[in-house]
Amino acid sequence: MNKIADMPATGATDTIDRAIIVATQNGLPLTPRPYHQIAEQLHIAPEEVMTRMQRMLDSGLIRRIGVVPNHYAIGYVANGMSVWDVPDEQVDELGELVGKLDCVSHCYQRPRHLPQWRYNLFAMVHGRTRDEVEAKVAQIAQLLGAHVRAHDVLYSTRILKKTGLRIRKDSAQDSAVSKV
Repeated sequence: MNKIADMPATGATDTIDRAIIVATQNGLPLTPRPYHQIAEQLHIAPEEVMTRMQRMLDSGLIRRIGVVPNHYAIGYVANGMSVWDVPDEQVDELGELVGKLDCVSHCYQRPRHLPQWRYNLFAMVHGRTRDEVEAKVAQIAQLLGAHVRAHDVLYSTRILKKTGLRIRKDSAQDSAVSKV
């Protein structure tokens, strides 16, 4: 078994890192101790899985570890991307405020594409009805106040497959990991 001290330098990966990524890229196991289950699958210590994942997170190789709920499955069928035209010099500050609201699942800045697209601040809002989403958007509008020059809500019309980059499983490398 590799020692944790033998891990590659920040930003580099080895076959164990790759195996951890492949094992978790579709989500962590839904068990009380997911890292232990991954460790058992890869024949390494749970502490090594956790240490390596933390290192990959710190280095940016893994962007985040978080929950990705299926909003439709839990009853949130009115999903609206609220788009806002706010002053460019204040978009970071205003985005921070909007992103802290409980009703916003994610908030980010995007470039304008004038004259067709004037909006530079985006905030996703989920609700059980469009009226609920509209009420939450009104809360955002109240928070932004006079900084809002225009806004709109773009509602989801279909569910798109949400996946990030996937690494193809390489049986030669993966079998080598199980021998570690």
